[in-house]
Order: sequence, then C-alpha cells, then structure tokens
Amino acid sequence: MGTSEQRRIVVAVTGGIAAYKIPELVRGLGRAGHRVRCALTPEAAHFVSPLVLQTLSGEPVRSQLLDPGEEGSIGHIDLADWAELVVVAPATANVLARMCHGIADDLVTTLLLATRAPVLVAPAMNVNMWNHPATRDNVAALRERGVRMVGPETGELACGWEGEGRMAEPAAILEAAERCLRAPSLRGRGVLVTAGGTVEPIDSVRSLTNRSSGKMGFAVAAEAALRGASVTLVAGPSHLPTPAGVRRIDVETALEMRDAVLRELPDASVVVKAAAVADFRPRVVHERKLKKEDLAPDQGLTLELVRNPDILEEISRDRGDRVVVGFAAETHDVVEAARRKLARKGCDLLVANDVSRGDAGFDVDENAVTFVWPGGEVEELPLLSKAQVAGQLWDRIEKRLLGGRE
Repeated sequence: MGTSEQRRIVVAVTGGIAAYKIPELVRGLGRAGHRVRCALTPEAAHFVSPLVLQTLSGEPVRSQLLDPGEEGSIGHIDLADWAELVVVAPATANVLARMCHGIADDLVTTLLLATRAPVLVAPAMNVNMWNHPATRDNVAALRERGVRMVGPETGELACGWEGEGRMAEPAAILEAAERCLRAPSLRGRGVLVTAGGTVEPIDSVRSLTNRSSGKMGFAVAAEAALRGASVTLVAGPSHLPTPAGVRRIDVETALEMRDAVLRELPDASVVVKAAAVADFRPRVVHERKLKKEDLAPDQGLTLELVRNPDILEEISRDRGDRVVVGFAAETHDVVEAARRKLARKGCDLLVANDVSRGDAGFDVDENAVTFVWPGGEVEELPLLSKAQVAGQLWDRIEKRLLGGRE
C-alpha cells in the first residue's frame, strides 16, 4: 500500500496488552511511505520494546517527558509540532480519560494536549471498561472535539472476557490513518443525511416507533464531515452525540422529517437516507392518554393507520443532478427485497442490511451490508464496524456516483 506523498506520523503507545501489535502498524506505515516516530508511556514499555520500534521506524523513540538529551529544544513540543497525524494505539480507558480532561502528566498526554495535528485513537480495554458510562462520556466528548476513532472490535479479550474492546487490527488502523491524511475529497459539497427511527404518536404518552438507534446514519454523517463536506443530519429521537462538524436537525415524526429534508434539499448534492422512517401513522392522535378502564373488560382497541409519505421515492423522482442513496432494513430475502425496493424508489444505490442477525443491524456497533446497484450488480461486505461501513459507502459514492460531477 503505497502513497504519493510522505507524511509525518507519531504513533503514541499506551500501556495495554495490544501494544504487542504496534510493530506491525509501524512497519505498515513505513511501507506506505510515511515517516514514523514513536512515543511511549512508561507502562507501554512493559508490553513492547522501544528498541524494536526504533529499529522498524528508523527514528528515535521517546518515552520520557523530561529527557535531558532532548529538552534543550523542548523536545515534547517539537514532537507535537512535527506530527501531521498522531495515532494513539492502543488507547486505554485511562489515557482516554486523561485526554478528555486535558491532563498532561507524561510524554504522550502532553504531546496530545500540545499538538495541532489530527488525532486518531484505537481504543483497547476490557468490555466492561469500554461500556462504563465514564468511558462512554469521555469518548463522546473526544468525538465532539474532532478526535477520530477506529474500533474497538468485538471478540475474545486478553483478560478472558468476550465482547467489545479489542483494539482494531493494524491493517484497519493503517486504513483509518490514510483516510485522516487524505485531502478532503468532499470539500465544497453539501451532504444531507437522515438517521434514526421516527416516532408516531398514538395519544399523549404512547407512540409507534422502531428499534433503530441511528448509529449507522450518524456514522455516515461523521465520515462525510471528515472528508470535508458541509453536512446536515436530520435525526429522529436519539441520544447519540452530534458528530464533529455536522449540523443537526432533530425531528420526531415522518412528516416532520419530510419537511426538514425538503427544506434542506436545495443545498445538498448528495442525500443518504439512512433513517428508519415509519411507513404508517395513526389516523387520529388522541389528546389524552387512552385508559383501559374506559373500555369494557373484553373490548380491544383498534388503531386505524394511514400511510406516511415515501421521502426516498419523492426525492429520487425529482433529484436532478443529485446523488441519492437509500437504506433498506430487511429480515429475509434481503437481496431480492432490496432489488424490488431499488426499482420502486429509483435511487442511485440501495444499501441493504439484514436486521434479523444478532451481530449486526439495529442498536449495535457493527453492520453487514450489501450494496445493490441499478444495473443488477450486488456487492456484499463482511461484518464491519458502522464507521467502516460508512467509509466503504463514501468510497463508492465518490468513485462510482460522483465521478466528475460538480
């Protein structure tokens, strides 16, 4: 994997068992043509040899904040200024917390506070640590500030637990680093993304909705912003943080989402409809709570539903020069159902995902999708993180749909 331009990358290694994989990452970055310097926390040196990293990078390895041999020029600031990208791998829960709160008590955290370069983080820790509210809050805050994440992956952990927390493989980190260094390919383009499920009220306290968390659509919006687009995200109810660089519009119902999409459409050259929009809504919305004691003991409740507008079909029909991508959540006959939907909607690409799988789809961090094209081509992706799926999607939008369009 070669690049046309050599870039300067600092690999900051913290004290996790996954540090044993870092020599492979350093070798890969070097083979891609980059200059690599490594900075270690004191704990990291227990897991990976500084000598190995120095040999592979061909550059001195720093591990001390106050190094008498370097501080004549304030070496840790020189390292921060030298970097065009800082990759933190593995990133422990401890270092994520210190990054979030601006603590600079060793070389790595001081470097991270001082650098103006983009920062890419590869978290690695026990599944319970990753899922702890404190870690989740720290990660959300870092994302808000523009820190980019790759992983963690799900699998067997060094501690014996099974679950999310494995550091992304070096090849995935390398791919993410290349994306960070890439010129902003979507600069100057307006992108409109919808995400999450809609909520259709029945009465003052009840509603019809679905299980969509919005994670896929939020990942699509985040990736577009990383590539330099001017991104508007129309989101159904969701507690997910707004991705860095994204303008967010919150809606509840399908009608509200349609209004927001049509209002924002003139400024968008690409529309990605990842939202799970309700097909139906109650014809009558009751102002007060419907109580079962108001009914006879053997009397049921009948709801009359009416169709919601088909937003994807509507904007595909009148899209002009816009690129329109739709999503389809299916439970069986995924590809055939997606082909029928693509023909019915008339969009440029349909992304189908099997939400019956336990390891992908709604409210998880991974997805297994299939790209279905109007010409009949079907492209199935393996199980990937939703951020990786978003990257794959934008690669195809840029290469196969945008082409030379302006």
